[in-house]
Amino acid sequence: MPHPTSAEIGAGIEELYGASLTDLEAHAQGQPPGMLAALLGSHHTLAFAEQSITIHRQRLAQLLHPERQIGTHEVSHILDRARRLAEAVAVRDTQATTTQAVLQSLGRTPTPGPPTTGSPADMPALPVPAASAAPSR
Repeated sequence: MPHPTSAEIGAGIEELYGASLTDLEAHAQGQPPGMLAALLGSHHTLAFAEQSITIHRQRLAQLLHPERQIGTHEVSHILDRARRLAEAVAVRDTQATTTQAVLQSLGRTPTPGPPTTGSPADMPALPVPAASAAPSR
C-alpha cells in the first residue's frame, strides 16, 4: 500500500481548513500551538523527507554508476548514503501514516446557523447533583 505524498497530505489539510497552505501557515504564525500547527509541521517534515529521499537516491546512483570504480574509500560513502536513504524512507513512512490517520479522524463541522433566542422556560433544566448520605471529608 503506497503512502500518501506530501502533496496529498497538503491537499487534505487545505480541504479540512478550507484555505491554502500558504494562508494557513501565515494564520498559524500568530496562533498558539494547536492542531493546525501540528498538521503543518507534519506536512513540512514529510516534504523534507521526500526531498531527502530524492537527493540520497540520486547520489547513491552516482556512486554506483556501472562505469565507476568502487574502491575502499567509496564503500564507506555508499554505505552512509544507503543508511541516510533508509532513515529518510522511515521518516516519510511514519509521517505519512500518522498524518493521514489524524486527517482521517478530523472532519469539517457544518457552519453553525444563527443563534436562536429562546425563553428560559424553553431551556432544559441543569441536573442537580444528588445529595449523598455519607459525610463529606
